Order: sequence, then structure tokens, then C-alpha cells
Amino acid sequence: MPPPSAPTRAPGIWDVIVVGAGPAGATAARVAAEHGCQTLLLERAAIPRYKTCGGGLIGASLSALPPSLPLNIYDTARQFTFSLNGRRERTLASACPTIAMVYRSELDAALTEAAAAAGAEVRDSTALSALEQQGGTVTVKTNRGDTLHARAVVGADGSASRVARYVGVQCTQVDLALEAEVPVDERTAGRWRGRLLMEWGPLPGSFGWVFPKGDVCTAGVVAARGNPAALRAYKDDFLERHGLLGSRPLHDTGHLTRCRRPGSPMALGRVLVAGDAAALVDHWSREGISYALRSGSLAGHAAAHLVTATDEAQARALADHYEQQVDDVLGVEMRASGTLMNLFARNPGLVHTALTRLPPAWRRLDAYIAGRTSVAGIMSTPFARTAAALATRLPPRPTRTRSNEPLRP
Repeated sequence: MPPPSAPTRAPGIWDVIVVGAGPAGATAARVAAEHGCQTLLLERAAIPRYKTCGGGLIGASLSALPPSLPLNIYDTARQFTFSLNGRRERTLASACPTIAMVYRSELDAALTEAAAAAGAEVRDSTALSALEQQGGTVTVKTNRGDTLHARAVVGADGSASRVARYVGVQCTQVDLALEAEVPVDERTAGRWRGRLLMEWGPLPGSFGWVFPKGDVCTAGVVAARGNPAALRAYKDDFLERHGLLGSRPLHDTGHLTRCRRPGSPMALGRVLVAGDAAALVDHWSREGISYALRSGSLAGHAAAHLVTATDEAQARALADHYEQQVDDVLGVEMRASGTLMNLFARNPGLVHTALTRLPPAWRRLDAYIAGRTSVAGIMSTPFARTAAALATRLPPRPTRTRSNEPLRP
């Protein structure tokens, strides 16, 4: 579908309002503005704002960034250390170092500046308080007492999105991530420089990570929501084992990640959702930045077309087209990652052995990290298909701690 011609804005009505200035929202605002839309980007926090996130940009994320985006990269992963709950550790070299370590506050600020440079107006410290639509107009109310009107709205306001609740987004997997940004001395920084850690943890589907960023390491753990005490115990053990528990962290936070249920709506009338608000997150790795950037771009294009819709039947068709585009590109990825997550949760040892002992498996993962293949590409291999089929016939492995005792809160 070709880009629409620059629309004519009725007095007092924005063409596009985007809620949330993370990667999805800032990208949607930039793309809509580039199409000539009068675009308003709302962010509830003051920019730049801290965001709990590992801050690792894989190849799919890097290729989705706008050209020449000014961004500080604090390290690039050249080696990947994998372990199985602290055991069977193995370090592998990347054929093409790709994961760029950044701070989300700086990434989001740079993307927001790019949206502003494209013509979008940015208002931070402004939160959505109410949303409704009638006919061809969407009304947005804010905590500042503003009543705004638009021809299209994109909700990119995170995993706790108010816009997502309005649209009716449904999730099939909800996880809790606990993370700390820990200052490290030169010796520790040197030990981690150019190397990240992924450890498959003691809780079903859990893992821990360490991402180096010069004199700071971002480290955390993630598992299914429902046993926060056990996850906190795993986090403390994980940080202690890797020498990251002693220093006072710069940030010590937690947040929920949500994965979309297949078939869940991503639009209601002239309101679209993207990124975490649409629950577009990889089931296995919980990586969401690449999903946010790509869905944000699609949402920006779709919003620009919605502005030109002459009636609500055409608006519905355009919204349906957006949902289909997201499903064709990202839904396929999520279904594949859901299959991988099922295999991993049932037998993390099998996944660990495959990655660390079978060179073709590591090469596939390395190619995915570099952006040369997708999760769907990984799961289409004969080994992955056989392993996934076998996993569905095996009972899940019992949860154990490193000492092989039952894990208790």
C-alpha cells in the first residue's frame, strides 16, 4: 500500500496521537510525521527516563533503527557464556559480534529526538487518563487536564498499557523480570568486557543474564509470574555467584513482560497498539526491542493511512490490514518462540547441550542474534522440529535448585 498524501487537519484535531515514547511509540510517531501527519507524542515520564531493560540490541533491532541515529554503545558482545544453573558453563565465540549494549534511557531519548526532528510534537510528563472514540475522532484526556482529539491513536505505553486494556489485548504468558544495574571495578569490568552470560535457571522457563556496559553490568533474572519469593532468591544467588551482589546498584527494579495470545486484537476502530502494549515479546528470550521497533514502524504507516479513511468501514479495513501485517511478520516469530519456550521449559538441559555441544545449533542462534535468520528459521531445522515434537511427549522436568533440593520460596 503506497503512503498516503499529506492529510488536511481539521482545526483542533491532530492527525495522529501516539501514547508512550519508548522504541515502539517514538518510531510510530517518527514514521507518521514523515508521512506528513500532524503528530503528537505523549510520554508520562520526563525524558530521558529510566527503563528496566537489559539494553542489548540484536541484529533485528539494529537494522530497524533510523539511519545515523546517534547512540552510545558501551560494549559489543563477542563471546557468549552459557550455563545450566551455574553448572556446565561453556563460552562460545560469535562469528559476527552483534549485540550492542546500550542504556534504554539513551536509546528512547534518541528515538524521541528523531521523531521530533521528523516533525512530531513531543510532550513529556503527560499521562493518558481516558480514551474514547466516536465516529471518525478519538478523544484523549491527560493528567494535565487536556482534552485532545485525533484521527488515529497509537498506544505504545508499555506492558501495563491503558490503551491495551481499551483495545482488549490478551496475553498467554506473563513473566516477572528482576534486574539490577551494578557498578563494577576495573578488574570485574575487564572480566566481562565483550562477553555476556545467559544462565538457564532453576525455575521453569527461567534464566539469568549479565550484560556488560563498561563500568556497569546490567544483570537480572526472569521467570513466570507467580512465585516472586523464589525468583528473588534466585536473583540474589545469581548476583552473588557472579560477584555482583556487593556493590550498591544504580537501579534495582522489576517489571512484567507479557506475550500476546494468538488472535488477540491489536486494534479497535482508529486505535492501534504496538510494542509491549500489544504484548509483542519473544516467549523464550523475552526480547522486545526488535518487536517494538518493527511494530512501531508498521503502526506509524497504518496510522498515517487511517487519517485518510473516509468512513469507518475503510478505517476497519485499514486496522485489519495492520493486524495482518503484524501477524505475518511478528506473529510468525512469536509462534516459533512459543514452541522453543515449551521445549526449553520442559528440558532446559537439552537446549543447553544442543547450543553448547552441537556447532550447527550455536551457528543458528548466532545467526539469529546477528539478524541473518529468525526464530522461525531456527525452529524449522530438522533437529529443532524433532526436539520440539519429543518435548510434547515428555513430562516437564521437576524444578531443582543447584543443590538438587526442591526449590522453596
